[in-house]
Amino acid sequence: MSNMIPNPEAYFRKLVPPRDALLVALEEEARQEGIPIVGPVVGELLFILARATQARQILELGTATGYSGIYLARACDVFEGRVVTLERDGGMARRAQANFEKAGLENRVEILVGDAFEEMTKMQGPFDLAFLDIDKESYAGALSHCERLLKPGGLLVADNVAFRGADEFNRVVSAHSHWRAVHLLSLLPQHSPEKDGLCLAVRV
Repeated sequence: MSNMIPNPEAYFRKLVPPRDALLVALEEEARQEGIPIVGPVVGELLFILARATQARQILELGTATGYSGIYLARACDVFEGRVVTLERDGGMARRAQANFEKAGLENRVEILVGDAFEEMTKMQGPFDLAFLDIDKESYAGALSHCERLLKPGGLLVADNVAFRGADEFNRVVSAHSHWRAVHLLSLLPQHSPEKDGLCLAVRV
């Protein structure tokens, strides 16, 4: 049995992926204003998952300032895909739109402002990937919408599943016959918070 790296948290904090100036600026903005964002580790994970699954149609629930949406849009840009992102706060949506334009991704992202469930009811899909990052108490209610909108084999990624509000979602998605799910408790440097859970689920 091999020996573990000493002080693995400090070690893995040194492996945080590099970012461009726009993403770094959004991280600093989030720190100053207390805006919860996924941070560079989960952002890069979203990029990798979207690129690996060749996702062309991506649904995001919870835009905020557009940080995670930039990673998702950059991932599907090579496939000429698009991200539909839902945000209930009009002010945040305007800030996100400006950031998508700074990133040169305005043609890849559509922001819908309003209640996520109401907007999802109007959608037809299918989507290849969905990213869930709204109020955690709403995760369980969003699951049936994601099941309808994701294609068979589509991937659902849920952030913050170590929050108490996500408990019902965690139990339902784990037991549901239409999903294969895994929950990961992780160290996520510069995520909010740094120690949190992620759920990856495939619609089967």
